[in-house]
Amino acid sequence: MFDTVLVANRGEIALRVIRTLRRLGIRSVAVYTEGDSTHADKADISVKIASYLSISEVLEAARKTGAQAVHPGYGFLSENTAFSQACHDHGIAFVGPPAGAIEAMGDKIRAKETVAAAGVPVVPGASTGLEDFRDFPALIKPSAGGGGKGMVLVRSAEELPDALASAARTALAAFGDGTLLIERYVESPRHIEIQVLADSHGNVIHLGERECSLQRRHQKIVEEAPSPLLDEATRAKMGAAAVEAARSVGYVNAGTIEFIVHGATGEFFFMEMNTRLQVEHPVTELVTGLDLVELQLKVAAGEKLPLTQDDVKLDGHAVEARVYAEDPARGFLPSTGRVLKLKEPEVRFDSGIVEGSVIGTGYDPMLAKVIAWAPAREEALAKLDKALRETVILGVTTNLAFLQRLLRNDQVQKGHLDTGLVERELDPTEPPTPGYVLTEAARVFTPEPASDDPWDIPDGWRLGRHRPLTHLLEVRGEIVEAPEPDGLTRRFTTARDGGTLWLHAEGQTYKITRHEPIEEKSAAAQAGDGAVRSPMPGTVLVVKAAQGDEVTAGQPLLIVEAMKMEHTITAPIDGTLTTFGVRAGQQVALDEVLAIVEAGE
Repeated sequence: MFDTVLVANRGEIALRVIRTLRRLGIRSVAVYTEGDSTHADKADISVKIASYLSISEVLEAARKTGAQAVHPGYGFLSENTAFSQACHDHGIAFVGPPAGAIEAMGDKIRAKETVAAAGVPVVPGASTGLEDFRDFPALIKPSAGGGGKGMVLVRSAEELPDALASAARTALAAFGDGTLLIERYVESPRHIEIQVLADSHGNVIHLGERECSLQRRHQKIVEEAPSPLLDEATRAKMGAAAVEAARSVGYVNAGTIEFIVHGATGEFFFMEMNTRLQVEHPVTELVTGLDLVELQLKVAAGEKLPLTQDDVKLDGHAVEARVYAEDPARGFLPSTGRVLKLKEPEVRFDSGIVEGSVIGTGYDPMLAKVIAWAPAREEALAKLDKALRETVILGVTTNLAFLQRLLRNDQVQKGHLDTGLVERELDPTEPPTPGYVLTEAARVFTPEPASDDPWDIPDGWRLGRHRPLTHLLEVRGEIVEAPEPDGLTRRFTTARDGGTLWLHAEGQTYKITRHEPIEEKSAAAQAGDGAVRSPMPGTVLVVKAAQGDEVTAGQPLLIVEAMKMEHTITAPIDGTLTTFGVRAGQQVALDEVLAIVEAGE
C-alpha cells in the first residue's frame, strides 16, 4: 500500500478521501487554489496551484511531496485520459481506470458501440445527422460529458436547431468538446446505476444498484440504495450486464454503469459509464459496509479485490440528499454568498464548507451531502427528513426546504419515481413567510433602548402601544408588515449580514431585509416590468439584441451562464430597448439590471 497519496480535488470529495487516508495511516497531500483552502487545512501537506485542471502542476506537486499515487475524486481531472496516462508515464499510480478505459467510455458514442457488441442493451439514437433525427421526444447529450450538463429534451423538429446550438455551447464550455449525440427519450424513465469494482487480475464484481431518478435539470438531487423498483432477479440481471460492460473495455478500479429503465415495462438500456467515484457513493457504502475509497486504493496498489460477488450483501436502506447553493423558487438558479452560520445534522454529512466559506460561481454549487441509513426505506426517509430540518446553513440560499418537501411527497414515499417527478409534481415556490418569523425579524432589527424611559425609545412609540421601528420588511421582493407577537416561544437561529437577516426556524431558512423606501430605490429599479434583471450571477454568453431595437414580450435578449448552466433572458414587455449595453463575456451580478424596455404609446 502507498504511504503518500495526493488528492487532486477540492471541497467535500477531497475531505472524504483524506478521511480514509488518515484512517489507513497514509500521508495525505492536498492541492488548493487562491481563496479555496478549506480542504487543504485537513491534509498532512498542502501545495498551492493555479488551477485544479493543470496536469503539470498536479504532477509537480506529487513529485515534490513524494506522493506515489493520485486520487482524482470526481470532476476536474478524474475522467481525463491525458491525466491518467501522464500519471502512468511519471511512475505515479492513478487511483482510477487506465487511460484506455477512460477514453473508451468517455466518448458516449464509442461507449454505446462497445457495450452493444458485448450484448448490453442500448437506447436507439444517432451520432451523425442529428438535425435530421425525428424519433421524438429525444434527448440531446454531450458525447464527452456527464452530470446532466448540456442535456436538452426536445419534443419536436421545430425545437431541434436551437436545442442543438445550446447543447453544443454548453458541452464546449464544460468539457472542451462540442460533439453531441441524440437518443430516443424513454418516457417515465427511472435512472438506476450499478456500482462496479474491478482489479488488474481480471476480477470484476458489482455492489448493487442506486436509484437516482429524483433530478432537476437532469442532475441528481436525491439518491438511494437499494432501488425500491428492483427485485433480486432484476438486480442480478442488471448487475451482470454492468459487469460485462466493464469487462468490455478492460476496466480497472471503481466505476458506475448507468442505465435508463422504462417505468412501465422494466426494460433497461445502457446510458453511459462514469469512470470514477460517484457523488452518491455513500449510499452504497452504508448498505454494503464497504469503504469504496479504500478499495480504490487497494486496486490502484495492484492488490486483488478482497471480496467476491457472493460476499456482497445489502443491509438496510440508505438515502442521500444533495444540498445545493441554489434557489428553487427561481428555477433552481445558482446562488452565491458567504456561510455565516453552519450547523451539521447528526447523520453522515459530507461537506466542503465551514463558517466563513465564500460561495461563488467558480465551482459546482453543491455544498454538502446529507446521508441517512435505517433498516427499512420508510425509516431512512424519515431519518433523512429530520436531518435536513436540523441542518442550518445561513448566508446563502439553498435547496434544504425544497428537499424536505420532496421527501414528503406521496409518490416519493411510495417509491413511484421517475426523472420527471420533481418538475412535474413539486411547486418550487416557497410558502408564505410565517408571522412569527416576521415578528422575530422585526425584534432583531429593532435597536435596544438606551434607557427605560419610553420617550427615549427610538421606535415610533405611541401612548398605550409599543410599535417596533422595523415593522416593514422585504421578503422575496415583497413588502410585508410584522404582526404583533403571538406569545409562543420558539427557537431561532439567526445571522446578520449588514441590513440582511438570515433566520432559521422549524427547519426552514428565511432571508429578510429592512424595507427600503421607494424613493431611495434607483431609477432602474423603479422601471417596473420594463427592467430586465439577471436571474443569477454569471457571464454573458450571447447577446441577441441591440440598444434601440423594437422587441416583443418573451423575445430572447441574451444568454447568461453560471456553473455550466445557461439561462435565456427575455424581454418582459413589448417596447423599445432604451438601455442595453451588455456584451458577451461580461460578468453580471444577481438581480443586476441589464436592460430597460420602454413600452410604446
